[in-house]
Amino acid sequence: MKKGSPQIIFTFVLVFNLLLGVSCSKKAVSAGIQPVPVIPPVVTIKSDVAMWLTTPTQSALLQKQNVGLIFKSSSNANTSINIDTTKTYQSIDGFGFCLTGGSATLIHSLAAAQQDALLKELFLTDTTHIGISYLRISIGASDMSASDFTYDDVATGQTDVTLANFSIAAELTDLVPVLKKIIALNPTIKIMATPWTAPVWMKSNTTGNNGFTGGSLNTAYYDAYAAYLVKYIQAMQAQGITIDAISPQNEPLNPNNNPAMVMQPLEEANFVKNSLGPQLITAGLSTKILVYDHNTDRTDYPLTILADAAANPFVDGSAFHLYAGNISALTPVHNAYPNKNIYFTEQYISTSGTFAGDLAWHIANLIIGATKNWSRNVLEWNLATDGGFGPHTNGGCTTCQGALTINAPSVTRNVSYYIIAHASKFVRPGAVRIASNEVNSLPNVAFKNADGSKVLIVLNSANASQTFNIQFNGKIVSTTLPGGAVATYVW
Repeated sequence: MKKGSPQIIFTFVLVFNLLLGVSCSKKAVSAGIQPVPVIPPVVTIKSDVAMWLTTPTQSALLQKQNVGLIFKSSSNANTSINIDTTKTYQSIDGFGFCLTGGSATLIHSLAAAQQDALLKELFLTDTTHIGISYLRISIGASDMSASDFTYDDVATGQTDVTLANFSIAAELTDLVPVLKKIIALNPTIKIMATPWTAPVWMKSNTTGNNGFTGGSLNTAYYDAYAAYLVKYIQAMQAQGITIDAISPQNEPLNPNNNPAMVMQPLEEANFVKNSLGPQLITAGLSTKILVYDHNTDRTDYPLTILADAAANPFVDGSAFHLYAGNISALTPVHNAYPNKNIYFTEQYISTSGTFAGDLAWHIANLIIGATKNWSRNVLEWNLATDGGFGPHTNGGCTTCQGALTINAPSVTRNVSYYIIAHASKFVRPGAVRIASNEVNSLPNVAFKNADGSKVLIVLNSANASQTFNIQFNGKIVSTTLPGGAVATYVW
């Protein structure tokens, strides 16, 4: 032991000095690597109900809330939204946007990796993806295309009754490639197609833009126009793109857009029963016909066609916009013909609006209002515009804000992105609307998915925060929603 003592003492002194030097030398610490601060992990609170929130101030944008919403048997004095899965209404086909030609061009302008990431975000359903499940596209140009065109344009004064010049080549640059990528991500997505005009040579009494604006379909070309629409469906099918539904004419009572074409109710009835319906059947196509495709202030239009005993069997249902009228007008149409479907196919967001105002109006009238009035889908207008709110035709919409603003490589998400996402991410095709009671200043709608999950979408239309109950199967969850905010609850 005595022999080893000096070594033990030396070792002890050395270690002591080393420790002292490290702990006392400020210079050593400042010159070296700073210690990494320890951040405690976020503890996920146990919850029976997932809550996703968007606020009018944009402090939360489709943000999942870390709150404990537990169903309890207790009672309180709060207002309750009662959910009843035993009362069911219409099935849901999906939620989405109009993929205009301009939208497709902008999306296709992105670099491949960015484009793929964006399409996954839009059309897949897991993690941060929003699960768009329904699209509307234009047959030929819409007003949100860079220029006017149809698939059978000929020189002025010429005709092409046999459709020898028919071609969808104009769509092969942007629209078809983008659609193919979308279908690869979501093979069951539903696609509706709508013409803004027939080829100019089929029209009479046109009013401008080389015949693309105004005018009506010449009765001599009803069969040719039906054949044109059939050839379009077949051409898209050859590209691997199934057209689930078409309407004979976008906004048939609006002569002023570019392109546009007027088609009165009796004209559309005659076209459907004598030309389009029979030709679809002869071609072996199951594509649905949706009549009208315009505002809810003229429900006499679809009712006139549905009352025509010869046209009625060819018609799946009626399509609506809400630039005039009230969304409640859909229910009387449903009640008059309950075996025919209701669709909501377009509503734009104006560049003059506000995030808070547009969020509240569109959630109340479309996501909640349209579905509570029997619509099987809800589509906002343009999926994407550039920084100048284009592309658009001469005379096309100059104040339409896309769900996305794309100035490659920049992509900005606007209010209609969140409006649709609050439904599309959670209410999947095949869901059914279920009963939920009307509550003052808390408009709401509920659904049950095929997997049994329940979805409740609620808007607080008041300025102040509100606490309320979700009541289900005799139990309640209490939740608080800021003024003007929307939340989707899933359990």
